[in-house]
Amino acid sequence: MGYVVAVVGATGNVGQEMLNILEELNFPVDKMHAIASRKSKGVEVSFGDRTLKCEDLEQFDFSGVDIVLMSAGGKVSKEWSEKIGKAGPIVIDNSSAFRMDPDVPLIVPEVNPDAIKQAKKKNIIANPNCSTAQLVVALKPLHDAAKIKRAVVSTYQSVSGAGKEGMDELWNQTKAIYGLGDATPKVFPKQIAFNVLPFIGSFRDDGYTDEEAKMWDETHKILDPSIKLTVTCVRVPVFVGHSESVTVEFDRPISPDEARAILRDAPGVQVIDKQEADGYITPIDAAGEHAVYVSRIRKDHTVENGLSFWVVSDNLRKGAALNAVQIAQLLDEAGVITPKSGYRTLTV
Repeated sequence: MGYVVAVVGATGNVGQEMLNILEELNFPVDKMHAIASRKSKGVEVSFGDRTLKCEDLEQFDFSGVDIVLMSAGGKVSKEWSEKIGKAGPIVIDNSSAFRMDPDVPLIVPEVNPDAIKQAKKKNIIANPNCSTAQLVVALKPLHDAAKIKRAVVSTYQSVSGAGKEGMDELWNQTKAIYGLGDATPKVFPKQIAFNVLPFIGSFRDDGYTDEEAKMWDETHKILDPSIKLTVTCVRVPVFVGHSESVTVEFDRPISPDEARAILRDAPGVQVIDKQEADGYITPIDAAGEHAVYVSRIRKDHTVENGLSFWVVSDNLRKGAALNAVQIAQLLDEAGVITPKSGYRTLTV
């Protein structure tokens, strides 16, 4: 028996990826609902070889649904996730609305699967920030082998992290520059085409941005609160795929070869690390893939027990939609939920 599943925000980039990945991973779905705002009611989206018409969030009855994948932004989540959870389904929320709520587990299945036991507290599970997700997948196996004391991270985040509007802005600005058109920024504070912006989110009083604070707060909740972490988040003119330059200090010596061996055996990680001109991963290489890729593993000679490396992942997949579907799989495998549905064959 499969589940009745609803994707809220089904017309967005991540919502569509959620539908794609549910199909790709053969998640046991008996009935699928595509949910969106009233203005998108009736808009058609694809689920495998089937076409779904979007239903209105405000009119939809969630009481017969088992799992809700929520990707409609923090404002919508704050208004709806708790209401939906009280109606019965477990909500897997892709926004930042509940990530730091002590009664809501924040889960990356390769890192802290046992947190799934807390899912019933509010019937909400939080998906981490896209940059945090790939970071902790890479850090976890190393932290298990040699405790991490401190990490310094610089991100290179694609415009898809700002949604379809961000991707459109990069595309339109690029065309405008080549055609001597208007490249005035509308989504980002400065021109993103042929540029990089060391600013994502909004500034805090300490000079960091809230995007940077999310990464250390979430890493502490998911992995270990004792890790000291400093972050600089940068937006780059890449359509899909986040990259990270990571330098880590351990409590014992760990060689690059040992780190490669540990990471090659780690779930969700692929090591692409040859000292050749093309022996590393790039965002284009990672686009459409499920793994977190690690390259350029080398000793940091400025500290006693340090390593530096490069981490890349598709932010629409592992950073968002894939992680949400993996959480749904974890719910199923751990027996946290059982289908309420009486369906036994797939219907749409």
